[in-house]
Formats: sequence, structure tokens, C-alpha cells
Amino acid sequence: MLSGRSKFKQVRHLVVLAALAAVLGGCVTAPVEAPKAIRTGVQPLDRLQVAIVPPERDLQAQLMAGDFALAASDLKGASEAYGRAAPLSDDPKVAARATELALAVHDQAAAGKALDRWAALGAKPAELAAGRARMALDRGDTAEAQRQLEALVATGDPDAWREFGRILVTARDAAQAGVLLERIATPQRLPNDSTAWLAMSELGENLGRHDYAKTVGDAALARFHDGTTYAWAGQQKFRAGDKEGAKKLFAKAVAKDPKNPRLRLAYATLLIQGGDEKAATKLLASGPQNGDTYAMRMTLAARAGDKVAIRRLYDEIRKQPDDVQADNAFTLGQLAELLGKQEDALDWYAAVGDDDPRIFDASVRSAVILHLQGKDDDAHEIVAELQTTYADRPEQLRKAFAVDGELYMDARRFDAAVDAYDKALRVKPDDTDMLYGRGLAYAEAGRIDQAVADFRKVLELKPGDVEASNALGYTLADNDRDLGEAQSLIQAARAARPDDPSVADSWGWLKFRQGQLDQAESTLRGAWAQRKDADIGVHLAEVLWSRGQHDEARKLLNEVRRIDPKNAALQKTERKLNP
Repeated sequence: MLSGRSKFKQVRHLVVLAALAAVLGGCVTAPVEAPKAIRTGVQPLDRLQVAIVPPERDLQAQLMAGDFALAASDLKGASEAYGRAAPLSDDPKVAARATELALAVHDQAAAGKALDRWAALGAKPAELAAGRARMALDRGDTAEAQRQLEALVATGDPDAWREFGRILVTARDAAQAGVLLERIATPQRLPNDSTAWLAMSELGENLGRHDYAKTVGDAALARFHDGTTYAWAGQQKFRAGDKEGAKKLFAKAVAKDPKNPRLRLAYATLLIQGGDEKAATKLLASGPQNGDTYAMRMTLAARAGDKVAIRRLYDEIRKQPDDVQADNAFTLGQLAELLGKQEDALDWYAAVGDDDPRIFDASVRSAVILHLQGKDDDAHEIVAELQTTYADRPEQLRKAFAVDGELYMDARRFDAAVDAYDKALRVKPDDTDMLYGRGLAYAEAGRIDQAVADFRKVLELKPGDVEASNALGYTLADNDRDLGEAQSLIQAARAARPDDPSVADSWGWLKFRQGQLDQAESTLRGAWAQRKDADIGVHLAEVLWSRGQHDEARKLLNEVRRIDPKNAALQKTERKLNP
């Protein structure tokens, strides 16, 4: 059982602690008959006075309020709390946070006060210039923003140009940011650092200043001649539509820095887009490796169906040190799956770390493998743990319910699948993928009206959706309902995907329902030749049987039985043809 060796994050609970203030007070009275000698003066408790700090003057209370507001995504509340905390604290970090939050909610007055406090506590000139530039940009004062940005880059601070870029990329007015970029980030002013030049060129592209981006990129190439500048020049060539020019520049980039995995990945991507996957595979296999190169090599080998390459890559990673194997546990799990080593795959997926961004996918793959092994209880147990673990993350929670639905669909437990898709739709109402999945489950369960309603809803939300058009058209045709509408829907799907055998199957089945047997047979024969799919084979067999070609129909059904012996359409057709 995988659940014994799997690692799952615990559900995070937010515990809010409230501070309670208790005021001590009261009086002590002597007994009625107590001797006077006992009372020698004011009693100790009578002298006790408790100082109560007003909340607005309590630094820790304000910091706590600000952090709670941030946790609740209440930026305005956080800004107000930190604004009250800044004058109470001698920590410049508090003033810096107050400035940042005030700028985030566009509160000029609060930002000015926080920035002044930060200055009094020793903020660096670059930090002050950056804050004042952001304030000027926020109120649309281009001249003042330019003065402050020029002051920022003139400080010589190591992070000045990086901060310059961050300020412009987050500016509210992209046109204003573009003007300031061209005025300030000139070749004469930029530092002797190719990273800064390329960052400004890329920022120019993002702000729509393409001529500026090309000018700075070309100047960087002429000045630095390193791998990254050649790669950036290659990207610019590619964007301009010059794919051959881009390939030449990327080849130079890799030649300049052959040990740089990022450059090889970028060049390989370009080769793949050009259809040369063999050259991309060879390029990726040369030089130092990282997780991304291993993953892309696996994808290319899987796409080519190259078992030898898959086996070679699997063995290559397994020979690496333990830490490299641990970092690539998810890729090793996928490779093991491709090699049919399901138990090894489960072990690798269980080794994926809790902090690995692929932990969710590793758990999903484990559930799928267990389902394929017939261990459905274990598979659904993993999915249930995912639903608990990611209860506060809607996207992952929705996917976890969707996985449950797919597993139930494959097991032909259609009512359970409907229930899983219902839960996913409660997380994200009107999710077209979940509506489509539930529609398929309804159709398989024989709940045709509900299936039709879901497919119609998908088309309402995504007009022209090919899958929904085909599914609705097929469902209507299969149930001899609204054949005219079914024809329109499937025709639209055929126009969008003329070579899709699934759509051709729907069209052939529609023609059978309409009594057009010649067209039904020719269409279904074409679809069967393209893809040996059980449903297509069953439909063609039924058409052949209806035309009196019983021997060929039986032969075809036998072939379908070898492909998918549990196919529901096969069983239904055999009962109908051999009552």
C-alpha cells in the first residue's frame, strides 16, 4: 500500500491568538475587631497601579494587526496598522514595510510619512530615491519620477538598476514607464554589466518599446559577446520571425558557454519548434545536466517512443549522487512508468519531497498507478488525503476532485464520478472542464437529460467548444434525439478538427441513425483505420451487421474484444446482435 510510504503535508490551520488585558484592583479591609497596631500605613496592593497602553500606542499590537491583515490579504488594513507602528519603532525595517504597503494601496500621504520616518532611521539614498520615484509615478508626475530615478541609478548601489527595472515594470502607466526607460537607461548610462543591458532590453520589449529593445540588445551584443547576449539576440530574431537567424545566434551562445544548461534548454526549445527534435535531444544530452534538461530529454524520448533512450536516461540519473536522485525523483518516477516499472515508479513518487512543487502531481500519478493495479481503495485514499491537504488551495482541491472523478469513470462507477465532479463544481462553479466531465458521467450512467444540460452549459460558457459540441451532438444522435441539432453540432466539430477520428466516429454514428448507411460505413471505416478505438470498432460492426455483413461484423467485434474486453458498447452491442 502506497499510503504507508507516502509523504503528505498536514492541513494548515490558522490559529488567531487574542491578547487579553486584566486590571488588578480591589481593596483590603481589616477585620472589624483588628488591633490598630496592625495598620501601619497604606497596604501594598493599595499602592499597585497598572499602566494600560492604548492600542494605538502599542507597537506589538500594531505589528500583529498588520501581519494578520496581510494574512487575510487586507492590504489597506495592513498599511494602516504599519503606518501606526512606524513612528513607534526604531527599526528601519518597520518603516520600510509601512512605505511599501502605503505605496501598494496608493496612499500618498501615508507613504510620505512612512518614507520620512525611514529616512530618519537611516534609509540608504538608493532606497529613498526609489520610494520617492514610486510616489511620483503613482501620482503621474513624470518629471519628478525622472529626477528620482536618475538619482537612484547615480547612487552606484549594486541593486540600483535592478530596483529601477522593478519600479518601471510595476508602474500603473506603461506608456509613462516606457518614456522614462528610454530617457534614463541609455547605453551611455548603463553599467558595464551585460545583465543590466539585457534586463533593460527585455523591459523595453515588455513595455512595447521594441525599437529601444533592439537598439540596446544589439549594443549589448557588440559590447559583451557573451553567451547570454547571443541568446537574447537570438530571442529577438525569433520574435521578429527570423528563425534561421535565431538558430545561428543560439548556436553561438551555446558555443560561448557550453556548460550553461539554460542556454542549451533555450536553443533546444527553438530546435523543437522548428521540428528538429533529434538535434534538440543531442544538444540536451551534452554538457552538465539539471532537473530541466533531464525532464525535457524524458519528454522528447517519450514523444518519440524511444524505449532505449528512456532506459538510458533512467540509468543515467540513477547513477548520480543521492541528492541529485532526490531532486529528480519525480522525473525518475515518470521514466519508471514509461518502462512499465510500476513499483519502482511508486517508490520514486513517494520520495518526492514535501517542498517539491511536483508533490501534488507525484501523488496523483501514484493514485493512477494503484488504480491500474486494481488497488482502488488505496488510490482513492491518496486522493482523499490530497483533498484534505489542499483544502485551502482551490485550484489543487478542484484537481483532486477531478482525479477522483476520472478514476471512478475508468472503473465505470458513474454515479460516484458524478458526485466527485459535483464537489469540484462547488469549489469552482461553472468550471467548463468539470461540467464536461460530469456530462460524460451522466451520459454513461444513462442520465441523458442531465448530460445534455451539462454539455449545453459548457457551450453557453464557451461557445464553439469542440469537445462539448462533439459530445452533445453524439449524445443526441446516440439517443435518437434532435438529429438536426446533432448534425449541426458535429458538423461544427468536423470543421474545426477534420482529421479527428473521434469526431468522425460521431459523424458516422449520426449517419447510421439517419439511415444513411453508405456514408456511415465509409466514415467509420476511415476513423477505424486512423485509430483502433473500441467504440469506433463497435459502431462500425453494428453498421456492417445492419447491412447483412455478419461475418465481417463478428470478426471486427472479436478484434474489439482483444483491445478492450470490458468495453460497455461492445457488451451492449453483442447482447443486441446475439440476444
